[in-house]
Amino acid sequence: MNGWMGKILEINLSNHEQKSIPLDPEMIRKYLGGRGLGVKLYTDRVPVDIKPFAPENILIFMTGPLTGTVATSGRYQVISRSPLTGTIFDSSSGGRFGSVLKNTGYDGIIITGKSEKPVYLYLNEQKVEFRDATHIWGKDTHQTNRQILTETTTRASIACIGPAGENKVLFAAIMNDKDRAAGRGGMGAVMGSKNLKAIAVQGNMKVEIFDPVGLKEYEKKIDRLIDKNPVTGKSLPVLGTSVLVNLINAHGMYPTENFKRGIFNDAEGTSGEKLAETFLVNRSACYKCPIACGRKTRTSNKEGEGPEYETIWAFGAHLGVNNLEIITEANYLCNELGLDTITTGSTIGCAIELREKGVFDFPMNWGEADKILSLIEDIAFKKGVGEDLAFGSKKLAEKYGEPDLAMQVKGLEIPAYDPRGAQGQALSFATSNRGGCHMRGYIISPEIMGQPVFMDRYTINGKAEIVVLLQNISAFVDSLILCRFLQFAMGVTTFRDILNLITGIEINDEELLTVGERIYSLERLYNLKAGFTRKDDTLPPRFLHEPLEEGPSRNRIVDLDPMLIEYYQLRGWDKEGVPTKKTISRLELEF
Repeated sequence: MNGWMGKILEINLSNHEQKSIPLDPEMIRKYLGGRGLGVKLYTDRVPVDIKPFAPENILIFMTGPLTGTVATSGRYQVISRSPLTGTIFDSSSGGRFGSVLKNTGYDGIIITGKSEKPVYLYLNEQKVEFRDATHIWGKDTHQTNRQILTETTTRASIACIGPAGENKVLFAAIMNDKDRAAGRGGMGAVMGSKNLKAIAVQGNMKVEIFDPVGLKEYEKKIDRLIDKNPVTGKSLPVLGTSVLVNLINAHGMYPTENFKRGIFNDAEGTSGEKLAETFLVNRSACYKCPIACGRKTRTSNKEGEGPEYETIWAFGAHLGVNNLEIITEANYLCNELGLDTITTGSTIGCAIELREKGVFDFPMNWGEADKILSLIEDIAFKKGVGEDLAFGSKKLAEKYGEPDLAMQVKGLEIPAYDPRGAQGQALSFATSNRGGCHMRGYIISPEIMGQPVFMDRYTINGKAEIVVLLQNISAFVDSLILCRFLQFAMGVTTFRDILNLITGIEINDEELLTVGERIYSLERLYNLKAGFTRKDDTLPPRFLHEPLEEGPSRNRIVDLDPMLIEYYQLRGWDKEGVPTKKTISRLELEF
């Protein structure tokens, strides 16, 4: 089977049983791999009445047909139901874990049950071992990584949880290859609920390519496209994702103090340029990645990787903090403890505004950088106020009677783009199946960066159509799996050509887009059955009723309803956002 390894490993932690499941050729043509196949496997197996921390819940690690083959193909997806949001959820990570997992001969791993005591899995192409992890339970992710490498092989790649996952913090991350994160949605908490500390993989099996000569020649085109594009060829290699700090701030939509303002007066002091000037040691790259957007950094106290744009914002402007060294060390600490930086910073910001309202006795105010590191530890270990914050901003704000102060959609905190400054991105946030996420449809690309063409960021005209298109593209790219940054440099036809050269399945552009649409609608059907409705396709009232008061986006609010009506029509969903029978039949969905 070209591209795919042809089988998935299923492991039951309750009784240590394991079995190999062959891939269904019809299913992989419809869902490819990664996010798509993971969502299909999950929705087929797990009823919506199963809670995220129940032993009956499953956790799926998936690669895709392109994993381990071309540029940026070291990624993997983790799929389950989010304990933070209650939605169907997939979280993506880079590094090399995905490619090494595939080298073991499996396209993915389905984890079921719950171990009686802490364990870790060691998997190679010969066998699966269930190893005792009581001696590393409680250790941080870096300590865990080092210890397991000494117990297995230095060639292994390891995905593990830290104390946050063990303590079932609802936004705990899974960390792999030390500092890469499947960060959002609490997949680390699901892993911790199963007493699974880590998965170590090492393999030597090769991915079979349908047309290796044609692919080798086509890779030259891919390299040219990446190098030619200003984002992938210049901005990301030179400054990493934090190149966005000054850009988004200049557009008046850089969220400051829990989205109360859209301009941070010291954005320059926490920018990618400043990071390069002060703490940058070197660039870093995931497996087979020519972009190398990662940043190896060193402060006066520690060294590590990052921070990325979202993290600089979450612990910077969002909290009114301009101390880049503390922001960088907050990133290191989240990586070690296994926490999603976006939700961590967002929840702290929500707590500060609750303090301002006089309803929550919280020990930090805007700009108090010296409080951040201790608060992160309190969250990971659920100590003091950290016990409240460990549930995320939505549950925190609801508990203290101010639900509108949580800047979230469907329970997932919105990242570093104020939607009042970009109508299309606002619609994308509202309709994201996993909650407030920019990665479901990155409309910042045309609205702010002009990629592939500029769109007026203030108008609602044409936004529903572009949101649907980019959400569908993102769904199939997450299923191939390749890095989403390639969408700046490559279009649907290029992704199609790569897939055909590797697998030989001869898919066309229309069918590839239908794969994306099918995945998106299947996720929607699961969420609807789980109790989500049209009322959840919305934004916090702040964005709908409170105009920004300064900067280029001043006097703007989100005009959501007209875009939402058009969006449902384009998707073939009814006025309540439910896929029609005609759409379900056209997409060959069984649910």
